[in-house]
Amino acid sequence: MGICEDRVCIVTGAGRGIGREHALMLAAEGAKVVVNDLGAAVDGSGGSEGPAHDVVAEIEASGGTAVVNGDDISTWEGSERLVRQAIDRFGRLDVVINNAGILRDRMLTNMTEAEWDAVIQVHLKGTFGPSRHAAAYWREQVKAGETVDGRIINTSSPSGIYGNVGQTNYGAAKAGIAAFTIIAAKELARYGVTVNAIAPAALTRMTENLGMGQADEMTKEMMAPRWIAPIVTWLASSESKDVTGRVFDVSGKALSVAEGWHRGPTEENPTDDLAALGDVVRRLVSEARPNANMLGFDEA
Repeated sequence: MGICEDRVCIVTGAGRGIGREHALMLAAEGAKVVVNDLGAAVDGSGGSEGPAHDVVAEIEASGGTAVVNGDDISTWEGSERLVRQAIDRFGRLDVVINNAGILRDRMLTNMTEAEWDAVIQVHLKGTFGPSRHAAAYWREQVKAGETVDGRIINTSSPSGIYGNVGQTNYGAAKAGIAAFTIIAAKELARYGVTVNAIAPAALTRMTENLGMGQADEMTKEMMAPRWIAPIVTWLASSESKDVTGRVFDVSGKALSVAEGWHRGPTEENPTDDLAALGDVVRRLVSEARPNANMLGFDEA
């Protein structure tokens, strides 16, 4: 018996990279997996169901159960069909793993409206849609007297929770996903649903152009996408029912709990004298903890 035996799991963007590893490990642990992927390029262009079919074939060859889904989860209708397929095919839905994403990196001064809109659409709306339709399903199950043990696992990024130059669109979407996770966890607890997120760093198609493609073999092994799957598989299981509203920083083999915004140094009665206010602000900034770098540590 695997840790996810008979749990019905949706994984978006599961044809390659991190999503593929999620799907394979979930299936190995007994889950029935809906493998969603458009088979698009890193920038979201083009498409083919080939990668999703390959993952399903690999799961089935190992004795697991999986089905292909080629819907566009960045649309309302596509995400609704995805959730409905899982329920119709396997009789219920237990887990939604929102992993699909694209990159259209550009410095802010050169970014186009289309580059902004496409990234926000895929990442942020592509997280909202499947989550919303699954949540509505789970709410109806509870209303009907059923016991729900549901999971939503979202994908943020170090670029979203720490920040990275050239990724205002991607980082904004990923920061939004982190906030979405915390709020949705509060809303869905009453239905027996936990909501968590990961902020992964791994060597995939999406990070090759960020310098990781030139890493040495030891680093490539340390940063292989397969190291991201264990925490996601555990969060998808019934064992994780007491963990919710958290963002996990998963950098290769390192696992951390990311600590979100907290109120720092405070001036209770700031002056309305603008000439003097600058001194107050500078003192507060000097007393505050520095922002984190891309590794999650204080910037030097």
